[in-house]
Amino acid sequence: MKSLFCRFIEDRSGVTAVEYGLIAALIATAMISGASILGNALDASMNSTANHLKNSM
Repeated sequence: MKSLFCRFIEDRSGVTAVEYGLIAALIATAMISGASILGNALDASMNSTANHLKNSM
């Protein structure tokens, strides 16, 4: 059992796949957050402009 555990600890073959998966998840999270923030800012800006134009007519 100890030998099996030691081999498992020293095995590095799957580490890169896990690391790439974590990096991809972090990038996707950052992109979704950025798009959401940008979308909300654009929505507020467009609504403000539309309200300003509507009130000036």
